[in-house]
Formats: sequence, structure tokens, C-alpha cells
Amino acid sequence: MLYHLLIQTDDWLDKIGLHSLLQVFYYLEFRAFVAVICSFLFVLLFGKKTIRWLIKQKIGDTPEFYHPDLNKMMALKAATPTMGGILICASIFVSIFLFADLTNRYVIIALIVLAWLAVLGGFDDWLKLTSARRAPGSREGLYAWEKLLFQLGIGAVAGYFVFRYGVDKEASRVLTLPFQRTYQPGTMELEEGVIVLGGFVFVTIATLIIAATSNAVNITDGMDGLAAGTLTVASFALMVLCFIAGSVDTAQYLLFPFVEHSKELMIVTGAMAGGCLGFLWFNCSPAQVFMGDTGALPLGGLMAYIAMAIRQEILLIVIGGVFFFEMASVILQVAYFRYTGGKRIFRCSPIHHHFHLSGWSEQQVVTRFWVLAVVFAMIALVSIKLR
Repeated sequence: MLYHLLIQTDDWLDKIGLHSLLQVFYYLEFRAFVAVICSFLFVLLFGKKTIRWLIKQKIGDTPEFYHPDLNKMMALKAATPTMGGILICASIFVSIFLFADLTNRYVIIALIVLAWLAVLGGFDDWLKLTSARRAPGSREGLYAWEKLLFQLGIGAVAGYFVFRYGVDKEASRVLTLPFQRTYQPGTMELEEGVIVLGGFVFVTIATLIIAATSNAVNITDGMDGLAAGTLTVASFALMVLCFIAGSVDTAQYLLFPFVEHSKELMIVTGAMAGGCLGFLWFNCSPAQVFMGDTGALPLGGLMAYIAMAIRQEILLIVIGGVFFFEMASVILQVAYFRYTGGKRIFRCSPIHHHFHLSGWSEQQVVTRFWVLAVVFAMIALVSIKLR
């Protein structure tokens, strides 16, 4: 909104001598970093009020697990308010509306993905956490297949529109493989052997990566500050990738897919980073509020959408290594349990609980996973040059 107001009043601001002071808002990189600050301050400003409202509504979460020792460890978290993800999602919406180009198709789709999954997660949280108020036997949240259906649905919608409306038809549809050059050195011609995806394959990959990442972040959200801190690191890494993908000279130099107009997604990633960083203020141990499905589902889905739009789904797996490691631990645990008739690989899954039961304090688990998130992000960014 502010960006569009600046454009509309450009001549008037020039006449009154304010144009030189505000012209910095024409620079996308500046708007992106302002979005980080705005989103961070928004969460700090409304955090306490939102937590009080959640407590008043008695939207509290009492974590329960199939492991008695873990239930004892988590007993102190009983009745901690959840659905705190509404703070992060709201901060992202506000920052995007203030500083992004709202006519940009990539930004519009990002808003749709965020809203869709935020409503899905919020509805699921509300059903689960208010079930005690309703008649006995009433359902306690959405079924897993119902959530997955909506996650796959928005993945398909986002994938279709990115494929259909991508400006550069070839570069915005390539499958970016590790260490593979997108362009021939010194040109904008695609390198031989580069795979340009057809519509069905493109949409299928988009659908699966958005649903998978949304669930992976949700699985990771099990300790104070774990998901929020890891999301902050991943968001800043994606912010760098959006800068490269949207800058023709930089993309050409690094032999990276150039996706015209995708640079505007820097504002979305910046808003996400700032919102998650602000949420850590209240979510660090001991947590005053939990993120819940309301935050985990949309943030994971949004992160995957951005990676898909700039053609870096595979690099997302590296950047979000902690999330996918957590999801893999659950899949392996369930599969091994069923195959062996009751045996387990880990003491408890997701794997952060395995380390907790192994003697690590919760703060140690969270801090060490943050360190891993930084290492994964660094590996991902360094690998860009190795082509």
C-alpha cells in the first residue's frame, strides 16, 4: 500500500521536496529489510494482547505423548496458550500490504497460500482446543486426510498458476538439479541437458513439496522456540535466493535460474523472518505461547511455495534440513514399528524428543538444532557457486 501510494503521489512529493527522502522505498532490497523490522515490531506490539486473549478464550495446549517419561517432562507446559501463529501470519500480511507490489503475481499467490493454510490450521486448532466445551463425542480436530487434502489442494493451485503465468516460460519451469548449470556461461541460453518441466510434472512437484514442507514444519513445532528459530534462519536464506533469482545479472553470473519479477518475494521472506523472530520473544523457553497448526502449516507451505516459484525445491530440502530430518524420523519410526510388530528405532519421534529423552535438556536440543539450521543454510548458499 505504501509502495503504491508512493508511485501515485510521485509528482506531488517531488513538488513539495519530499521525493528525495522517500525515494529509497523504490529500492526493493530496502523494502524487504523494512518488512523484516515491521513484521518483528508488529509481533512485539500485539504479542501480549494476543496471548491474554488466547488465555481468556481458554485456548491452551496440554502436550500428550505415547511415552510416560516425556509426558512428565512436558507437564509444566500444560495449559500454555496456542494458536500463536495468528501473530506471525498477521504480521506477514501487514508487511506485504505495506511494502510489496500488490500487482505482482508471485506476491498474490503467496498471500493466497498463506491465507489458505492459516485458515486450515486455525480451524484444526480451534476444533481440538475447544472440544471440551462441546458435547461429548464431538470431533477433536480435522482428520489427517482432511488436512492433507487441503494442503495438496493449495499446492496444486499454486503450482498451476506459477506454471501458467510464469513470465520467462523456460527458466521459470526448469528442474534445478544440484551443481547443474542453468545457463551456458556468459549467456542466457539454457545449458544442454537442463530439464524443462511440463505442466503435469511441474504441478505434481509443487503439490507434493508444499504439502510435505507444511507437514514437516508442523512436526518440528514441538519444543519452545524450535520451529520459530529454524524458520527464521530458513527465511533469511530464502531471501538471498529470491534476490539472486530475481536479478538477471546475478542469476546469469551464478548460472542460476532467472525468474522475472520473483525478486518481489524478498519482501515475503523478509516479513516471514521478522515475524518468526518476533514470535521467539514470546516462544523462547519457557514459552508463553505456542505456534500451533495456525502458524506451522502456513509458514511451511509458504516457504515451499517460494522455493518452488524460484525453482529451488531441491535446495529447499537442504535449507530446511532440520524440518525434513524431523519428518523422516517420524516416517521411519512408524514404518519400522509396523514392520517389526512393535519395535522402535528412536525412543520417541519426532527425533527432537528422542534427544530429550536421551539426556539433553530442552534448551540444548533447541539450540543445537538452530546450529544445524544455520549450517544447512550455509551449505545451501555455498553450493550455489558450485556449478
